[in-house]
Formats: sequence, C-alpha cells, structure tokens
Amino acid sequence: MAAGLGRFVEVGRKIVCVGRNYSEHAAELGNKLPTEPVIFIKPTSSYITEGNAIKFPPGCSNLHHEVELGVVIGKEGSNISETSAMQHIGGYTLALDMTARDIQEIGRASCRERV
Repeated sequence: MAAGLGRFVEVGRKIVCVGRNYSEHAAELGNKLPTEPVIFIKPTSSYITEGNAIKFPPGCSNLHHEVELGVVIGKEGSNISETSAMQHIGGYTLALDMTARDIQEIGRASCRERV
C-alpha cells in the first residue's frame, strides 16, 4: 500500500461504489443487468474499523451484507485510460457493504411515484 494510505479511513473523502455488477446477485434481487455500470456514492461516515460495533439504521428489519474488495485510490486523476489505471491504485482493503433493503425499497417506490 502506498505511503499514508493505511489511514484512508481518516483521510478518505468519498466511497465510490459500483452496483449490479454481479449477475447472480442482480438476478437474486430481481434486477436486470445494466448495459453501463451503476455508480453510486456512500458517505465516509459509513466507515467502520475493526472492533467497532455496526450501527443498524433505526426501523430497519431487512439488512443485507456483502463482503467486497475495496480499492484505495492513491493518485488523483480524471479520464484515466485503462492502460494507466493501475498507476492510480494505492492499495486494497476488505469492505463490508451493508444495505437496508427495506429502507432502499421505500426510496425506490418514492422515485417510481414521481416518474
């Protein structure tokens, strides 16, 4: 891991996520596979370190979890080519992605009503 990135929980500015990129999981949830990646952001307040308690959202009764490989970006850039992408990776971390599916569905239903 690049120097200083071991403190990414303290200095990280955002968590960029890719969704629906695993076909079996998408099918399990009844989601179609997108033609383009689904990108979303989680707040850095969702970081949790080893030994700390996981905080469940109030009212949540359907919490799903997935173990993910986190990629820590160690070098800024934009419009990065595929051939130079690895030069921007500072390291890797184990991530636990937790989603309150019942709360997520309320948000989805609200969005569908607006369309």
